[in-house]
Amino acid sequence: MYTIQKQPGFWQRRRNQVLIAGIALIFAAGAGTYLSRDQAIKPAVSSNVAKPKPHQITKRDDAISMVLTGDWIAHDSVNAAAQNSDGTYNYLPLVEPLAPLFKKTDIRFCNDPILNGGKALGISGYPKFNSPTEFVTDMGKYGCNLVNTASNHSFDFTQANIDTSVAAWAAVPTTLAVAGQNRNQAEHDAVHMFTTKGLKFAFLAYTTYSNAAPQNSYGVSVYSPALAAQQIQAAKAQGAQIIIVSMRWGVEYSSQVTAAQEKAAQYLSDQGVNLVLGHGPHVLQPVQDLTGAASNKTLVWYSLGNYLNTQIPPETLFNGVALLKINPATRAISITGYLPFHMQYEWTAAQAKAENTNARTKVKLELLEKTTQAAIDAQQINTTAKDQAARLVKTLNERGQQIPLLSSEQAGL
Repeated sequence: MYTIQKQPGFWQRRRNQVLIAGIALIFAAGAGTYLSRDQAIKPAVSSNVAKPKPHQITKRDDAISMVLTGDWIAHDSVNAAAQNSDGTYNYLPLVEPLAPLFKKTDIRFCNDPILNGGKALGISGYPKFNSPTEFVTDMGKYGCNLVNTASNHSFDFTQANIDTSVAAWAAVPTTLAVAGQNRNQAEHDAVHMFTTKGLKFAFLAYTTYSNAAPQNSYGVSVYSPALAAQQIQAAKAQGAQIIIVSMRWGVEYSSQVTAAQEKAAQYLSDQGVNLVLGHGPHVLQPVQDLTGAASNKTLVWYSLGNYLNTQIPPETLFNGVALLKINPATRAISITGYLPFHMQYEWTAAQAKAENTNARTKVKLELLEKTTQAAIDAQQINTTAKDQAARLVKTLNERGQQIPLLSSEQAGL
């Protein structure tokens, strides 16, 4: 069942920050320091979180690499930054720094939580969303090849918007699987399968809530234990060796995992799911290893946070991408690390006070190691890169993980 959830208003924090010198980041208490390629960022000794260290990295040449991103959101200010003088859109320059990483990775999970119905259906970037179709085209060019589209925004408008969105993704030739929004019941019921380096995958995607009541039974895949169990069993019957489930769930802007999230995650593990990729809170949530009913292992990323966006809370702007490895022989999933970034934009203090969100300009994603305090202050938020790095480390590892923050060099950029 879905629940109706209203989109919350914007909020902000007043800036009161002292500039820190230099471009290089020195992560002190709670975050550690960017070191050499063979060293990971270490958390504070005083932290209750175990010291992060790189997980076992598969050395086999046929190891399958994965990169995971949070929400790609075409806010009005994102659309304005991407719009060309001729009225077309190009989103690629906004996220250019991480593009090389996507090109070299086998499976690139991206979350598209909005509608992509194009100009004919009216562009809208908040509180209801309908992006230009170039948003999808550019996500494809960027390298996104495993894509969730199920979200609370799927019925922001009509089934026609969903139809156009699904068609836009179907036209991207490089995708492995796209799931969540559907044009008909057959698409809703389908299990999406793909093979990478000889390993057969199934991909399922659900939302647990909707801002508006779904207009039919098929437009968006709404989570229920019965539907999930049915589709997981169908995936196994089709020979799936790795089952990935994308879940839209949780409380917006909260890093705390809810009991409902925990219950659903354990249920999916008990059904034999290997990897659960969560999103919806717009902020990072912890990572956890679960053991299923058959003693199987499930890796759960409760929330991957945001990717491209212009939200206001610092926790929505300082996130990262997760890097994983899958050993085809053992099907073991290991975590290489987490590459942090800062989603930047500029507006004045007066514009921020007035919540004139369309005034935000100079939108771009930057690696956290390259951000500056001046760039942070230009967003009228009261934080530092050091504080945000410490938060990321703490949140990632709250449930017994040892996930390091990576430098661009460690990530292979």
